[in-house]
Amino acid sequence: MKHASTLTLALLATLALPVLAQTNTPNIDQRQQNQQQRIEQGVQSGALTPRETTHLEKGQAHVERMEDRAKADGTVTARERARLEHAENVQSRQIAHEKHDRQHDFNHDGVKDRPRHPDHPRHPRHPRH
Repeated sequence: MKHASTLTLALLATLALPVLAQTNTPNIDQRQQNQQQRIEQGVQSGALTPRETTHLEKGQAHVERMEDRAKADGTVTARERARLEHAENVQSRQIAHEKHDRQHDFNHDGVKDRPRHPDHPRHPRHPRH
């Protein structure tokens, strides 16, 4: 009976290790989720063009791959965590830059909309009347 209990406990511990490895970065996981929401909000508002969105999604995937590699051995070291946080900081700045760089796709047609200055004519030969 004691042997069966030990075997059951060992089996449960083995099954629990991957779960613990996946959840030992809750702050990183939450930040990834927040950054993904920021990208989605930029798409919905038209602040991000399709090209910018693709670029940002690739950045998100890169951070996720880094996290997966860090978790692969079951432990995320302080150095790995620092590298992940740095990559997330870079990605966060990139999201902010792309959302506020005056390139828009307000009508969601896949073509970058160019902002017009109110005093700038629509066409050099056809000024506003």
